[in-house]
This record gives sequence, structure tokens and C-alpha cells, in this order.
Amino acid sequence: MTSCAENGCTIADMKLQPTAAANPEHLLVLLAVSRTGRFTTAAESLGLNHTTVSRQIAALEKSLGGRTLARTVGGWELTDLGRRAVRAAEDVETAVATINAGEAEADAISGVVRISATDGFSAFIIAPAIAQLRRAHPNLSVEIVNVTRRALQHRSGLDLEVVVGEPQVHRAEAIRLGDYTLGMYASRGYLEDFGTPAGIDELSEHRLVYFVDSMLQVDALDAPRRLVPAMLDSLSSTNVFVHVEATRAGAGIGFLPCFMADRHPDLVRLLPADFAERLPYWMVLRPDSLRQPAVAAVAEALRRRTVAVEGALLGLDPLDF
Repeated sequence: MTSCAENGCTIADMKLQPTAAANPEHLLVLLAVSRTGRFTTAAESLGLNHTTVSRQIAALEKSLGGRTLARTVGGWELTDLGRRAVRAAEDVETAVATINAGEAEADAISGVVRISATDGFSAFIIAPAIAQLRRAHPNLSVEIVNVTRRALQHRSGLDLEVVVGEPQVHRAEAIRLGDYTLGMYASRGYLEDFGTPAGIDELSEHRLVYFVDSMLQVDALDAPRRLVPAMLDSLSSTNVFVHVEATRAGAGIGFLPCFMADRHPDLVRLLPADFAERLPYWMVLRPDSLRQPAVAAVAEALRRRTVAVEGALLGLDPLDF
């Protein structure tokens, strides 16, 4: 019989009937694909080539009698059968880890957890939370992709996302972490040169440091354009750290997260009664992610850290690492 890998067909083309018990090795390959969303990345992590991964997934689907993966825009997503198979694969992985650990008890909070989050949240919430978590679980590794966007409908290769604003997602767990506040800031040097605006009308005479309007994907972050539509852009960036440093350098007036701006004594908050935009951070996870001890531990660490620095996020207290 000619294999799918040999004749060039896709997994979606296969008509499968259950043939035998699933091979544990094939289950572990599926687990790797489910965590990365891509055959090539999974192959690299396993020390295999793409063809071998494809062949083993095909063999697994033949033994199970159905598709375990479905192609999406972002990569491969698990089907219902695939999710059941991954739960079995996690048991296999745990058993192998126990064997490799010898007589010592294996640490279930290990391996790689992949996160998508905004720049500021990653630096001031995720980084210290994971540093503390790794003291107890040194085999844990976390990869962070920094983006400011809406929650994805298909989060292939990601274990969790942190987004601004309430997410509209399907087949996902959404957990509200807490709120943060944004305000208008200028450097002391800028105010000496250009004066301190006494109200919204005077603010319109200054230039704005903020996100690139045409690339901003989060509607909740539109406050400057909504509240001061006449304010023209000075320097725009997709990175909030650039906003902070450009404001400190005197490029204009920045609309900044208070927990980032208040750390710099050279920045002055302007018109706090008029500009105190409060927005929520939400954490979004795949339905099966919290079953993984490492993902559950990371999610809990982020929740605890967010609660611990609530005052700083709201612009009430200094941020203390």
C-alpha cells in the first residue's frame, strides 16, 4: 500500500479505519505537533525530519481511525480525537519522565511553555513571575512572543495568550487577570521647552507618542484618538518601550501605561482627571492547556503576580520587583 507521504496526499485526504493500538512513539510526536502547531518545528524539537513526523502522524491516524489534526491559518489544530490522543500522550510523557528520573520523583512542572503577550506585561509581570517559579522548577522553560493584538481564534503553537480587552474567542478558556491604567506623560525637559498643557484643548497643540494607528489591532487602545482627535502623531511604534523612551527623550507627549511611566522620575503625568484609561488584561488558553501541569503553574504564577502589583498597574503605587 502506498503511504500518504509517498504519494503527496494530505492528512485530510485520508480515509481511515482503526487498525491497531496507537504506538506510544507516535503519540509523543502528535504531542509535539500540538504544542508547536507545525510539523517542521515539532520535527526539530524531536530530532527528526519533517517527513518522519508526517509519516508517524499518518500511522497514528490510521491506527485510531480518524484525523487527529486539522489545518488552520496559524498551523495545525487538534481535532476532538486528537485532543483525546494528546491526553494519552501526556500520560506517556509523564511515565517516561518518571523512568528517566530514576528513583527521584519527576517534576511535572517542566518543559516548554509558549506565551503570547504585550511588551509591558511580558517585562514586568511574566518575567519576574517566571523567574520566581523557576527557582522551584528549574526544568521549566518559557518562550514569549511579544505582540499587541486581539486574541487568536486558532492559537497553534501557543499555550496561552495575554491580551488587552475582553477576548471574543471560541473553544478557549478566558480568565481576567486584572486592570491597568494608561495616562498622558511628558518629560520635564519637554515641558520646560513647550509648556505644560492646562487642559484637553491645549493638549491638542502638542504631538502624540503612541502606537502606529494603521497597525493597531486592539480597539480598546484607541483612547488618544477618541479623546483628543486633533492631536497629531509625533513618533509612532508597535513597541510600548519605544513609547516610553521617546517620551523621555522629548519626542512628544506619550500615552503610556502608568506602571511603566511612573518608574521614571523624569516623566510627569498630565491631566490625570481627564486621562486615566483603565483597561483589563485577559489570559486565554486552549481548553486542554490547563491539564498540563507546567501551563497550569505558569498561568497561576501570572495571576498571582498581577494581583500582587495591582496598585502599580492602576497607577497608585510604584512598581516593585
